Amino acid sequence: MYSLGMRREFSARHYLVGGDWGEENIEHPHRYRMELVLEAESLDRHGFLVDIVEVADHLDAVAAHFRDKTLNTLAVFSGLNPSIERLALVLHDAFKERLAHLALDAMTVTIWEDEIAWTSYRAAL
Repeated sequence: MYSLGMRREFSARHYLVGGDWGEENIEHPHRYRMELVLEAESLDRHGFLVDIVEVADHLDAVAAHFRDKTLNTLAVFSGLNPSIERLALVLHDAFKERLAHLALDAMTVTIWEDEIAWTSYRAAL
């Protein structure tokens, strides 16, 4: 299986709901680091897994969509806690839709909320 990974950073705000998490219940910023890993069993006729310029454009667009926003106010988080686990799934869904035309076997999105906390969501395609 071939893998290709790329990452971007963006700042956004959120606050946790539905429980007593102290300071996390108050709106606060994070500098998120987002990593996208694409996997496929084979390469294209040029010897590439994907066109990295195209993938970079999608990474930039997705990061721009979330940059400087309060995650709680976005429709995809309506009624949901905007945890990094849910953010990883939301980002995965965005890339799955944007990259549906590619011959991929799996995709993973990993999100770092800070230097020590991260989560990943991986699914076969």
